[in-house]
Amino acid sequence: MKRLLLLLPLTLLATTDSNTTQENNNTKPQKTDIGTIYLTHACNSCHGMYGGGIGANPRLQGVNAKKLLRRLKDLQAGKPRTAFGGIMVSFAQALDENQTIEMAEYLSTLKTEEPEEYYEDDFNDGSS
Repeated sequence: MKRLLLLLPLTLLATTDSNTTQENNNTKPQKTDIGTIYLTHACNSCHGMYGGGIGANPRLQGVNAKKLLRRLKDLQAGKPRTAFGGIMVSFAQALDENQTIEMAEYLSTLKTEEPEEYYEDDFNDGSS
């Protein structure tokens, strides 16, 4: 377990680009996809791959972008809403102003497709 806890930060460091922009041949910075930032900042660890929330961690998908932006800015100012929200301060502060706006918009557009439901009768070929 201790090895896993030590490997997780190293894995995140290895997969996180030192700059969120890269230079191309024209030396113009390229915009990093906000979905990539969501993953490299490990947001999915607590909020799920599609922002649906895991356990007591809040659902972010489909929440109004203005509401999310206000919450992110509050966190960047060091003002969590809950006792457990303090951990979010450093994550929110890692985003620059444009990334903060893009993250709020990105999360507000996320949706999870409902899986199709199957019942055992659907698999019965009628031979029983």
